[in-house]
Parts: sequence; C-alpha cells; structure tokens
Amino acid sequence: MAEVRIKNILVGDGHPCFVVAEIGINHNGDIDTAKKLIDVAKIAGCGAVKFQKRTVDVIYSSEELAQPRKSPFGNTNGELKHGLEFGREEFEEIDRYCRDGKMIWFASCWDEQSLDFIDQFNTPCYKIASASLTDDELLRHTRQKAKDIPIFLSTGMSTMDQIDHAVDVLGKDSLVILHACSTYPAYYEELNLKVIPKLRERYGVPIGYSGHETGLASSVAAVCIGACVVERHITLDRSLWGTDHAASLEPSGIMRLMRDIRLVETSMGDGEKRVIEREFPIIKKLRRKG
Repeated sequence: MAEVRIKNILVGDGHPCFVVAEIGINHNGDIDTAKKLIDVAKIAGCGAVKFQKRTVDVIYSSEELAQPRKSPFGNTNGELKHGLEFGREEFEEIDRYCRDGKMIWFASCWDEQSLDFIDQFNTPCYKIASASLTDDELLRHTRQKAKDIPIFLSTGMSTMDQIDHAVDVLGKDSLVILHACSTYPAYYEELNLKVIPKLRERYGVPIGYSGHETGLASSVAAVCIGACVVERHITLDRSLWGTDHAASLEPSGIMRLMRDIRLVETSMGDGEKRVIEREFPIIKKLRRKG
C-alpha cells in the first residue's frame, strides 16, 4: 500500500483523504486575513493549510515586474508581487499560530532561496508547484532538503514525459503526485480526472488532486476514483481583488467539501456484497419468495 506520513497522519490508499486548504496568496498581504483563513480550514476539518513563498526578483524578470498593474500596493506588477509576499515576521507568526492551533502548515517554494527560508520552520512536507515541475535544480534542492519527509508534486500544464523526468529526478520515496489543471478558474471539461487512476498505475505512489474549479462535485469525484489528497484554494470572499480568489472556495464551500468527502468515504464500504441487518425487516415485508 502506497502511503506517506505527515506528522502523525498517514496519507495514501486506505486512509481518509488528506485535504489541504491552500491559502497561497489569498491573504492579500495581510497577516490577520491569513489567520482567519487558517481558522476556516481548522473549523472545516482540513488536514493542513498551504502558503506560497517566492523570491520575487528571482522568479520574475525586471521587464515583467515593471509592467503596469494597479493594486492596493501601487501601479506596477512588481509592487503587487512584493506586496503579496510574506517575510520572516509574518511566517514566524503563521508558524506560531498554527502550532498553537494544532494545524499543519507548509508552503510551495518557487526557488531555492525560498526553500531555504521555509526550511527553517521544519515544515513536515514540501510542495513543488506545477510551474516548477521542469526546474531540475529546484527539484534536486527540494529532495536534498526533504530527505525522508513527503514531497507533493503538482502536475498542471505538464506532459507525461515531463512528469516522468521530474519523478526520475525526485525519486519515488515519500512522493505524492497531484493531478492538476493550471487554469484559474478551470472549466469542468478541462479537468480530465480519468488521469488520476493512470497516475496511480504508472508511478505506484499516492496520487491526489489539486483543483482550481469553482465547484465541489469534481473534487469529490476525484476521491471516488483514487485521489488520497485533495488540495483546494480557500478565500474569505471570491469577489476580493487578486488572481486566485475566483478559483477558490469560500468558508461554506470548504466546509461542504469536507462533509461530502467524508460522506463519500463512508459510502464506499468494503466492496463485499452482503445483506445488512437493517434490510431483514424489509425482506420480510416486501419479498414474496426466497
């Protein structure tokens, strides 16, 4: 049975689906908003929250950062990106707040410097974003840092050959692969959930689903066909400014998702056909023969 351990939680086939509430940059640069989103995830019963960490001047070119873009932080794309980026003080507060609330947290690190920064907090797992799947240097650096703790690898906007190569670089030990479609929000006809069982067969590691659609049904369906991890963005309000809010779940949405996933898991049973005790009175009442 393919499984990994995140702190005291086993994740993989035969275990309850591990639901990650991605806060990402939906805190909009405000630590109090981040705390409110952590609270939402905890109340909903999610297994972890996830943030993003990027060294802005490494990830983006100077030309891209100079592009005009209005935001609460200024009039350029660079001012926006820097404004959304949490630093040491904010992540120390996130770490303290999550420890006090007994909530697991980790982050997608988009460059080696960001990974080194997050590593100081001893997070119990690492995440490689879809955009970074082809960055061999980052993959190797992540594996070196991770040692034997789990690595989540998102596979949006990637071919099977590119995923094969990333898995070769990372190795399969403590690896969890997440099927994804990197459009925000994603259309249902783009999701291609049937890839999930193919990934399970191909790699033999725990497979999950990172969804960017607006609804719930497809994420629940992913669990039905083998996803042992579901990651969804969360927000306080989908109408807020910012690129990810429209593809996120509001508090009521993530709570309904957790409810539906747990109901589906309960409904799946063990696959053995039998007559259950509560059916015997119905047999006596309705069955004429046999």
